[in-house]
Amino acid sequence: MTDSPKVLISETQLRTRVTELAQQISHGYASVDELFLIGILKGAFMFLADLTRALTIRHRVDFIALSSYGMKGARPGAVRLVLDLRESIRDRHVLVVEDIVDTGETLAYLLEMLAARHPASLKTCALVTKPSRRVKPVPLEYVGFEIPDAWVVGYGLDYKERYRTLPYIGTLDGMP
Repeated sequence: MTDSPKVLISETQLRTRVTELAQQISHGYASVDELFLIGILKGAFMFLADLTRALTIRHRVDFIALSSYGMKGARPGAVRLVLDLRESIRDRHVLVVEDIVDTGETLAYLLEMLAARHPASLKTCALVTKPSRRVKPVPLEYVGFEIPDAWVVGYGLDYKERYRTLPYIGTLDGMP
């Protein structure tokens, strides 16, 4: 594996697309009093920060953390809540902000859990998606980029906690 990721989505492309998504979201939620954004840690932190700065509507932000791999003794695809929201989402308009959606299993679990908390609405925004890897169908109302099945890093995405703070999204040679 090489140490320098190959650029897949440039910093300029990211900045442009995040601004476009913020405009779409601001327009889509223009009639609501306040939008409640939920960032999924750790990967979505950079995307969420840039997205919220570009929104033109009133909004609040909270975070949630899930684990779906690296759990000893867990069945493949098992998802575990690591950090919960600090506020109730009952009767609020909620937008889940995710870094990447590939199989859809983690997002499906999260959406089911959040729907049980009775939000006024529940939608999703994903920076990148890999449709070819989808195992569980999940609604994606706002999508930044569709990408091929490659291991991607940067702009919040990592490989063994490395590369998260790259200002672009890249691929690593030698990765599945």
